[in-house]
Amino acid sequence: MSRTLGGLARVVVAAAISLASAGCGMSVLRHTPTILDKDELIVAVKPDQPGLGLRTKQGTFEGFDVDVATYVARHLGKKVTFIATTSEGREAKLNSGEADMVVATYSISPPRKMQVTFAGPYYLSQQDILVRSGTTNIGDVRDLAGRKLCEAQGSISTSRIIEGRGVAAVLVPAPTYSECVDLLRSGAVDAVSTGDLILAGFAARDKGAYTIVHAPFTEERYGIALRHGDVAGCEAVNRAITAMYQTGTAPKLLRKHFGATGLSISTSVPQFEGCA
Repeated sequence: MSRTLGGLARVVVAAAISLASAGCGMSVLRHTPTILDKDELIVAVKPDQPGLGLRTKQGTFEGFDVDVATYVARHLGKKVTFIATTSEGREAKLNSGEADMVVATYSISPPRKMQVTFAGPYYLSQQDILVRSGTTNIGDVRDLAGRKLCEAQGSISTSRIIEGRGVAAVLVPAPTYSECVDLLRSGAVDAVSTGDLILAGFAARDKGAYTIVHAPFTEERYGIALRHGDVAGCEAVNRAITAMYQTGTAPKLLRKHFGATGLSISTSVPQFEGCA
C-alpha cells in the first residue's frame, strides 16, 4: 500500500514539475518584448532630410518617414512620439530602449539584420548620384572614379560603389547627409550618392543648386527597424504597410512629399523580407 502511494506521489510531483516547466515556457513566450505590448511608440527619425524626416522650427518632425511611422502606429492602435537619430545611431537607439522603432531611410542589409528585426521594406528607393548643377563630367557611377565622394557615417551607400562596383572614388567623411550636401555646395566633394528619395529632398529644398544624375545602379530597401527578435511586432507592421499601399495612402504620401521633384515614384507594395 505504501509503495503504491509512494509511486502515486512521485507521479503527482513529476506532473506538477512538468506543468510548472510548461507554464514557465509559456510565460517566457508571452513576455517576449514586443511593440504590441506598448500603448505609445517612440520612433526615431532623421531630423535633417527634407521630404523624409525634418525637424521644424517648432520642434516637431515632418516628412514621408514621419507620415509612414504615424500611419503604422495608428494602424496598431498606438500613440506615437518622435525622436531624432543619425544613420550611425540607429541601432543604438533600439538596443538601448530609447526607441521602439526606427523609420529613417534605413536600408535593409544582411549585417544589419543581425542587429535589428526589419519589417518591410516600406519603399524601394534607387541609389543615384547628386552633383552641383552644371556638372558635366559625372554621368553615371563609373565617372566617380578618382572623384571626391562624401561618405555619411553609418551609411552603406558608398560601400556599394567602392566594393560593390569596384569604383575607386575618394571618400570624404561627414556625420550626416545634410553635411554631405553642404560639402557638395562648397565644392569640397564632387558628388553625394545614396537613395534617390534622399537626394530628391535636398534638390527640392535648394532649387537650382543640385542635379540628380538619373543613372540609378542599386536598390535601397528602406525598412522599419524593431528590436532584434520582435517577430510579432514585425508581422503586425508588415500588415500595416500592406494596408498603407492598398488603401492608396502610400502613393498619396509619396506624391505629397516628392510629386514636384520629377522623381519616378514606385507606388506598388514592396516585396517583404520576412520577419524570421
